[in-house]
Amino acid sequence: MAPQKLYAGAKLRDVRSRLGVTQKDFAAKLGVSLPYLNQMENNNRPVSTTVVLALAQEFGFDVTELGQGDSERLVSDMREALADPIFAEAAPQLADLRLTASNAPALARAFLSLHRAYRQTHERLASLDEALGREGAQLQPSPWEEVRDFFHYCDNYIDPVDRAAEHFAQLKSGEHDIAQAAAQRLSLAGITVRKARTSPLRAFDAERQELTLSSLAPPETQTFQLLVQVALLRQNQLLDATLDLARFQSEEARAIAKLGLANYFAGAAMMPYQAFHAAAQETRHDLELLAARFGASVEQVAHRLSTLQRPGAKGVPFFFVRVDQAGTITKRHSATRLQFARFGGACPLWNVHRAFETPGRFLRQLAETPDGVRYISLAIDVSKTGGHFGAPRRRYAIALGCEVRHGAGLVYADDLDFTRASAFEPIGISCRICERENCHQRSVPPLEKRLSIDPARRDTLPYRLD
Repeated sequence: MAPQKLYAGAKLRDVRSRLGVTQKDFAAKLGVSLPYLNQMENNNRPVSTTVVLALAQEFGFDVTELGQGDSERLVSDMREALADPIFAEAAPQLADLRLTASNAPALARAFLSLHRAYRQTHERLASLDEALGREGAQLQPSPWEEVRDFFHYCDNYIDPVDRAAEHFAQLKSGEHDIAQAAAQRLSLAGITVRKARTSPLRAFDAERQELTLSSLAPPETQTFQLLVQVALLRQNQLLDATLDLARFQSEEARAIAKLGLANYFAGAAMMPYQAFHAAAQETRHDLELLAARFGASVEQVAHRLSTLQRPGAKGVPFFFVRVDQAGTITKRHSATRLQFARFGGACPLWNVHRAFETPGRFLRQLAETPDGVRYISLAIDVSKTGGHFGAPRRRYAIALGCEVRHGAGLVYADDLDFTRASAFEPIGISCRICERENCHQRSVPPLEKRLSIDPARRDTLPYRLD
C-alpha cells in the first residue's frame, strides 16, 4: 500500500501563528523555499519529510499532531448540519466538505454557528412563547451547546487544568488518599468539611465557610465533589484564565464551562495523567481494575480514558458516550474518526442501547461505520440510586470504544475475531447522513439518496433508495 500523503496546511499556519514568525522566517527555519511553504500551507502540496523533521528538531513540535486535529469532526458536523432539509437541493459533496475542513476550518465553524442559530430560531418560532417574542431572546447558541462544543473542539483535553490537577495529586502527604488530602487543603484554608444525609451532593456555605457532602452518595462521588470544590476555591485563577481564552458569548455559558473545568480538575486529580496512563496500559484498560485502583467509578474511569490526549504522551484514542433511556446523548467525546450526532440520539444498532437490558454486564460489540472503519465498543448500564427508598433512580448507559487496530491493548478484545467480516455489525451516526440502503432500523431517508416508491411492493422500508 502506498504511503498516505500528509496535508496539514491549517496546522502549519497555526504553528507559525503561535510562534509569531513570518512566512519567510518560518520557511528558512524549515529549510524550504517561501513558495513551497506557501503551497503547503494552502494544501496544494503535502508536508514533506524535511519539514516534519525540522518541526521536531527546531521547535520541539509533536509531529503526531499533524495527522490529527479537528478536520474529521468538522466534516461530520457539517454533514449533519447539511442533512437539514433546507439544504436538500444544494448540499455539497463530501470531497468539498473535506477541502473546507482542511483549508478553511474557521469558515467551517462559522457555517456551523450560522446553522445552529438558524435551527434555534426555527425551534423558537415553533414554540408559542417564542413566537410571541419572549423578551431577551437572541440568535446565539444555547449556553449548554456552546460549552459542549468548547470541550468537543479541545479534544476533551485541557492541558493547564490537567497538569494542575496532576501536581495537586502529587502533593499528597504521607499515606493520605486524595480525598483526605483535599479535605486537609480546605481545612488549611479555614473551611470545615462535614457529611450529612442531605439531598444535594455538594453544598458550600461561603458565609459559614462550610462544605457539606451527601453521605448518601457513593464514596467515589463524594471524593469527586470534594475535589470540585477544591478546584472552584483553590484553582479559581487558573479556571478564569482558561475561560478568558474561550471567549464565551454569555455569562451562563461561562458559568457552565467553569463548572465543567472544575469537574475536569476533579477527575484528573483522582486519576493523575502519568500514573493513570501507565496503569491503563498495564491493566490493558480494564475498567474495573482501574476503578478499584484509583477509587473511582467505572463511568469516571471511562470518561478519563477518553481525555488521555496529552501531546507526546497520548493514550489510546477512545470515543466515550453516555445516553439516557430515550437514547438522548448526555455526554459525548471522540478522539477517533467516529463522531456522534450533534442533534437527536445515537444509532439504534449500537450496543449502548442494549446495555439497559442487561444491567451490571459489560457488552462487547464489533461495529463498522459506513466509511469502512471498524471499532470495538464496550457498553454498560451505569444507573445511579438516589441513596434511599423512594428516591428516583437515574438510568444511563455508557459506551467506550476505539478502532480495532488498538485491540491488542484492550482486555475486552481478547477472543474476538477481527478477521471475520460478518462479526462486525453495521452502525451509523445519523439516519440523514447514513448511506446504508438495507438498514432495518432506518427512521428517515438519507439526504443524498433519491427515493423510489412502488405501491405494489413493500420491503423492510416503504421506499427504495436510488
